[in-house]
Amino acid sequence: MTWSASLRAADVDAASARLAGVIEPSPLHPCERLSRASGWQVYLKREDLQAVRSYKLRGAFNLMAQLTEAERAAGVVCASAGNHAQGVAFAGRRLGISARIYLPRATSRQKRDRIAVHGGERVELIMVGDTYDDAAAAALDHARATGATLVPPFDDLRTMAGQGTIGPEILAGLASPPDALVVPVGGGGLMSGLVAYLGERAPSVRVIGAEPAGAASMTAALAAGGPVTLEEIDPFVDGAAVRRVGQAPFEVISRSPHAMLTVDEGAVCTAMLALYQNEGIIAEPAGALAVAALPAAAELAGLPEDAVVVALISGGNNDVSRYGEVIERSLVHSGLKHYFLVEFAQQPGALRRFLDEVLGPDDDITLFEYVKRNNRETGPALVGIELGSADGLQPLISRMKASPMRIERISPGTPAYAYLT
Repeated sequence: MTWSASLRAADVDAASARLAGVIEPSPLHPCERLSRASGWQVYLKREDLQAVRSYKLRGAFNLMAQLTEAERAAGVVCASAGNHAQGVAFAGRRLGISARIYLPRATSRQKRDRIAVHGGERVELIMVGDTYDDAAAAALDHARATGATLVPPFDDLRTMAGQGTIGPEILAGLASPPDALVVPVGGGGLMSGLVAYLGERAPSVRVIGAEPAGAASMTAALAAGGPVTLEEIDPFVDGAAVRRVGQAPFEVISRSPHAMLTVDEGAVCTAMLALYQNEGIIAEPAGALAVAALPAAAELAGLPEDAVVVALISGGNNDVSRYGEVIERSLVHSGLKHYFLVEFAQQPGALRRFLDEVLGPDDDITLFEYVKRNNRETGPALVGIELGSADGLQPLISRMKASPMRIERISPGTPAYAYLT
């Protein structure tokens, strides 16, 4: 298998041996809801149930367990959006290695607190920059200045082999290899470890990578023939919002049979809410990527109706304070939430006429805020409307056009809309 010459199944097996006794294989749960919706047999690989609530411990521990005594004494350094840091912290305390961890300033308090819990006195946290890439640059500078070992979250064969240990667990948990495996992709470490292992041990398995549409760095790299740096990214799916994929993961994935999908962030939010409400699974945005990609995966892979499909729930480190934004993005993606600028006449009954003549019987105003108050004749207001169903948008717009009021829709993707989300 020349396409995976840089990473072999034997490397993954060796990583599995190092992890034995450190982590328990994560459960492989059948999902009745997703199976009914797709016609497949859908299983969820529950990496959110690991000690650090994500798969990242696998790669971090596999790398750090191979350090020499001198390297252990010098300590390690890493950059992370949160989950990799927890893996490094856990491994550092378990192996007796001190770790300096750089995080973007936007990293949630929940993740910062969990890193501290896992690492204890072995960990020093440094907040720097706005993105993972800013933190990565600071971690690299520290490694060069001090001689500490850099523990990359994806661009290292040892990390990739550790992430790939999910592969043998999936094969051991099913009577026969699945038809497809859908996995989230950020820097590419997880997908590369899995395609390298399954390419040798179960080559019939179709590995499908899912990226957030606002940070599709692997898709861009495959199109360009090598890793490229995205100028702008949407950081919402923080566990997979990477500007540039790793060179080593790219080389493995680009030489393998692969498939890539991009998933709208709103669809990710919808999947998060459905997992919570139906299966009781608290998935972070990156953790729900694979589930959100399932409908598109059917068309991409040409899967038969009775196909066995595994979707990887990669992490569950979600901050509950983000659920307001999660619900908002889901409603917008589902076509249920819309915003308008409405110019009301400054006279009694104007709002009542809007409610009676424009709003539908199942629609609801979720936001009403005057944006200008110094005009005696009219008063523009920002109005957020949640529809009873997505089909209600066109009738609503038709009623708005028939109304004497001046009404302007604020469309997603416009500069004005950016202030609302």
